[in-house]
Amino acid sequence: MRARPSPDFPVSFSAQFDPAAARLMLAGDCGMDDAPVLAAALDAVRSAVPETLRVEIGGTLDLGPSWLLRALVLDLRGAGRQVELDGRVPEHLRFLDEIAARDVGSLPAPGQATFADRFAEFGGSLRRRVAGWYEALVFGGRLLESAGTAWRSLRRLRVPSVVRHMHETGVQAIPVVAVIALLISVISAYIGAQQLRPFGAEIYTVDLVTIGVLRELGVLLTAIMVAGRTGSAYAAELGVMKLNDEVDALEAMGMNPYEVLVLPRVVALVLVMPLLTVVADFMGLAGGALLTSYLIDLPWSQFVMRLDSSIGDTTFWAGMVKAPVFGLLIALTGTLRGLQVRESSRELGRLTTVAVVQSIFLVIFADALFAIYFLEIDF
Repeated sequence: MRARPSPDFPVSFSAQFDPAAARLMLAGDCGMDDAPVLAAALDAVRSAVPETLRVEIGGTLDLGPSWLLRALVLDLRGAGRQVELDGRVPEHLRFLDEIAARDVGSLPAPGQATFADRFAEFGGSLRRRVAGWYEALVFGGRLLESAGTAWRSLRRLRVPSVVRHMHETGVQAIPVVAVIALLISVISAYIGAQQLRPFGAEIYTVDLVTIGVLRELGVLLTAIMVAGRTGSAYAAELGVMKLNDEVDALEAMGMNPYEVLVLPRVVALVLVMPLLTVVADFMGLAGGALLTSYLIDLPWSQFVMRLDSSIGDTTFWAGMVKAPVFGLLIALTGTLRGLQVRESSRELGRLTTVAVVQSIFLVIFADALFAIYFLEIDF
């Protein structure tokens, strides 16, 4: 049996079995395309089952054909027959024999964790947690140092960079913030009107929407949207810079990466959060006005009068005070996680997710603290 020459194995391969002489002759180089020819000859050997088989190898064998030949040799030797290999014994045969000779063993059965194992695991997790706190503390200290130095000079404050980040995090976020605030206020007004209608107090839907949007919903929804949009962007941008060694390059050039990369992002987000909150408040009140006009036939003039009477001296400022704090938390979390990226793109994705989750958690936690504090001071 012969096979046609291939580009990788230019010598034509043939495999012939002589039952009378109990001899298998392999001539030429055998690649994967020639494996069917070799398999047919090996099947003929298995059918004859000679007491002694002499294999004459006149060329090279690829890994697949070597596997087939080795399987035949093992079968015959396992049946008590003698097999002799003459000629150019393939290196793949030796490789397969070495792999088979290794004692790979078996997976250990899951054992019961001892007290020492649990204590070691607890110690490792505690060590990683303390290391994370230390890294965050170092990050905060270096950022404060950079901010104290940058405030002395307008050039070191990098106003063009701050303006660019304000455009990306503020102006480009206006559509999504406005739509979300409008929809949430519509939902709040609808639920409030439905619940107050049995008591004949539908007019208080205006108070519900106004106070809810100005004090809580406007700034909280804005912060959550910014955390998902800008916090992840900060972490991803700085993470890619870490993977590409751009941060190390800045340090090698004598530049402070906290002053160049972190501080402009933090300043930009702190400045745009109150502006986005104002947009969210306006759209929230507009959504409430639309739904109250549709559900309870409340004229716009009466809605504005009720709006004016329901707003207290601190209603608007209770939400505005939170905005820069929320922006600071989101920016610090996103930039910190971005600078913690190491080694691989998988770590980049993980820390970007961590940045978003932690930003939203910190925003909600800070909002709860603000609510408790405002309640105590009657704000």
